[in-house]
Amino acid sequence: MDLAFSAAEQDFREEVRRFVAERLPAHIRAKVANGAPLAREDHVLWQRTLHDRGWGGPGWPREFGGPGWSPAEQYIFDEECAAGGAPRLIPFGIKMVAPVIMAFGNAWQQQRFLPKIASAEEWWCQGYSEPGAGSDLASLTTRAERIGDDYVVNGQKTWTTLAQHADWIFCLVRTDPAAKPQRGISFLLIDMRSPGVTVRPIVTLDGAHEVNEVWLEDVHVPAQNLIGEENQGWTYAKFLLGHERSNIAGIGIAKRELARLKRIAQAEGRMDDPLFAAKVAQVEIDLMALEITNLRVLSAEQARKAPGPEASILKIRGTEIQQTISELALKAAGPRALHLHHGDDHAAHLAAGYCNLRKLSIFGGSNDIQRNIIAQTLLGL
Repeated sequence: MDLAFSAAEQDFREEVRRFVAERLPAHIRAKVANGAPLAREDHVLWQRTLHDRGWGGPGWPREFGGPGWSPAEQYIFDEECAAGGAPRLIPFGIKMVAPVIMAFGNAWQQQRFLPKIASAEEWWCQGYSEPGAGSDLASLTTRAERIGDDYVVNGQKTWTTLAQHADWIFCLVRTDPAAKPQRGISFLLIDMRSPGVTVRPIVTLDGAHEVNEVWLEDVHVPAQNLIGEENQGWTYAKFLLGHERSNIAGIGIAKRELARLKRIAQAEGRMDDPLFAAKVAQVEIDLMALEITNLRVLSAEQARKAPGPEASILKIRGTEIQQTISELALKAAGPRALHLHHGDDHAAHLAAGYCNLRKLSIFGGSNDIQRNIIAQTLLGL
C-alpha cells in the first residue's frame, strides 16, 4: 500500500494551488476565511469558474464531462481548494445525485441533467429525511402513485438543506406500501417549480435559514424522471449515502479551520496556556491520523476496491474533529464569541459556526448509526 503522492500528483497539486490563488474571487475568500455566511451567488460563481476550467465535476469520469481524475487527484483538489479559501462545493448535485444518475440513470437522464449540474445552471437539494424517518430512512412515508405517464407524489420532507434555492430535488418515495420497508422505495427526480411543491423555512439556533420543510401535495412527476427500476430506490440510496459520508469527513476543510484556530488562539494569548495548547495539539494529531486513514481508503480505491465501513469511520472521526476545532475556537475567543454574525473580527461568526456544526454528527446517518455499521461489518456483532 503506497500512501505517498507521485511526482505527477505533486505537479497537479501545484496546478490546483495556482488556479485557486488566481481565480478565486477575493470577496469569497474573505468570507470563507472569517467563517461568514455565503450567498447562493457566491457558490454559483465559484462553480461556474471551475466549470469554465473543465473542473465542474471534479469526481466525474470523462465520458460524462468530468476531468477523469483518480481518487488521489480528487483528494488533492479538495485539499488545495480548502487550503486556498475556496468554499466547499454544494454536494447535492455534483457529489450526490450526479453519481447516481451516472450509475443507474438512462441516457436521456444523463444528457438532460448532468451538464446543468456541472455548470450550476440547476441547483439540487436532497429529499430523504422525514419527520418520522431520519436515520431510520426505510420508515419514510412519502407516497408516489403511478397514474398514466406520471407519478403523483404526496408527503413531507424535512431538514432539506438549501431547498429555498433549489431547482430540483431528488426524492425517496414509497411506491409499494405492501412491500417490506426497503423494497417498496423508488428514487424520483422532482422539479421544485411543479404545482404542489411548498418550501417552508426552518430557522436554526444561529438565526440562519439553511434548512427547510418541503411539502409535496398531489405533485405530478413524469415517469421518465424515475431513476432505475421502480421499488429499487433503496439500492440507489445506499450508493448515494456512501458518497455523502466520505464527503462529510472534510479533511481539507478541517486543516484550514485548524490553522484558523491557531491564529485565533495566538491572537488571544491562549497558546500560552499549556492545557489549551495540549488540546490543540491533540486535535491536530487526531486529524493527522484521520488523514492517514483517508489515504488508505484512497489507495484501495486506486486498486478498484469498493469502499466498505471505512466511509463510516471517516464520517465519524471527520465530523468529531470538525466539531472539536469549532469548540476550541469558541473557547479561544472567550466572551467576544458569544454574539451571532456581528462584528468584523475573528470572533464574529464563531458562535454561529459552532451551533451549525452540531449537525455534522447527525446528517448522512448519525454517528451512532455509523458505529452500528462498523460493529456489524467489522466485528460481526
